[in-house]
Amino acid sequence: MAVEDDYTAAPEGGITISPVNVQKHPHLTHHLPILKTFPNPLKGNQYYHPSDGFYISPSDVILRQITYNLSGTFPTPPPHLAYHRAGPRKQIFFDPSITSVAIVTCGGLCPGLNTVIRELVVGHWELYGIPQIYGIIAGYRGFYSFEPMALNPELVEDWHKRGGSVLETSRGGFDLEKIVNAIRDREFNQVETEKCVEQSKYSTRSVNVSIAGIPKTVDNDVGIIGRSFRFQTAVEMAQQSISAAHVEAESAVNGIGLVKLMGRSTGHITLYATLSSRDVDCCLIPENECYLEGKGGLFEFLENRLEHNGHAVLVAAEGAAQDMIPRTDAQKKETDESGNPVFLDVGRWLKSELKSWWDKDHPGELVTIMYIDRTYMIRAVPANATDNLY
Repeated sequence: MAVEDDYTAAPEGGITISPVNVQKHPHLTHHLPILKTFPNPLKGNQYYHPSDGFYISPSDVILRQITYNLSGTFPTPPPHLAYHRAGPRKQIFFDPSITSVAIVTCGGLCPGLNTVIRELVVGHWELYGIPQIYGIIAGYRGFYSFEPMALNPELVEDWHKRGGSVLETSRGGFDLEKIVNAIRDREFNQVETEKCVEQSKYSTRSVNVSIAGIPKTVDNDVGIIGRSFRFQTAVEMAQQSISAAHVEAESAVNGIGLVKLMGRSTGHITLYATLSSRDVDCCLIPENECYLEGKGGLFEFLENRLEHNGHAVLVAAEGAAQDMIPRTDAQKKETDESGNPVFLDVGRWLKSELKSWWDKDHPGELVTIMYIDRTYMIRAVPANATDNLY
């Protein structure tokens, strides 16, 4: 839809916002237009009584940009982008009595994976009447390497109290041809994963399957959602490391508490933990460049903090300052099983650089640098109350 005037005055003196462009997304009906629909089983559930407006319609959308400037002094922005809302529909495309669901966890851990698995199983079983629910073992490779685990509400009853993933997880293993063949052979027609896989890739292979991607990332780096699940737990756990570093630093002569936290391409955990702890003097995140020496550099800043406070706390995201760390040609090319560049340890590098700077500029003076690496510890715990609610 073309937009001429982005904001116009309403007749009553109010303001109206121009139409939006709804982002198209793959759907089974694009490839199988004559699919039969079925009434949502919730309609016949004697213990469940949906209120008005409960079911989502195709006209329900979420705006990507929720803040606007209405002054008219800025250039007209492009059309507003919107996404279809997720949620229950009045009509569904699968007969629950013959639907077979596969749930897979893949990539790295994050708090609350087992909570998600549990709720998927309970929701499918008790609300939609789907008895065939399976867990795929060890990530994507589990589709073609292991027998799936049959799941039911009794089995997963207390999974939300456990950290990690009971189904196990792994990086890599995404062999599309083998996965699609396994889905077809096992007659799965719904796959629920914490990775967003294009449904069209399955549909073009004549597989009648629906793919649901769940935004699993402890780093909170999915731009089109407000918050990814388990982010709050990670921030809470990160604060414990910061508090420990602060106690260590203020208990030593010229103490520097150095904490490394998760965050490859975004520093949301580091930033939120820093702001909420009130004990951090400086945080380094991948989004902002930094430098060590010279006026306004990290060394000068820490020198001033130590002079005035006698201690300092420095928190760095794992992806911060990676372009400053010396590495060999082989290290520059190294990737993990998911294809991500392998990062060097910014915490150990910073500790070494801080020690060298202090020895050079303050020979004979005492300094204590405590390095705490909680990178992986914050993702292996059960979710807190806020994230379990989410």
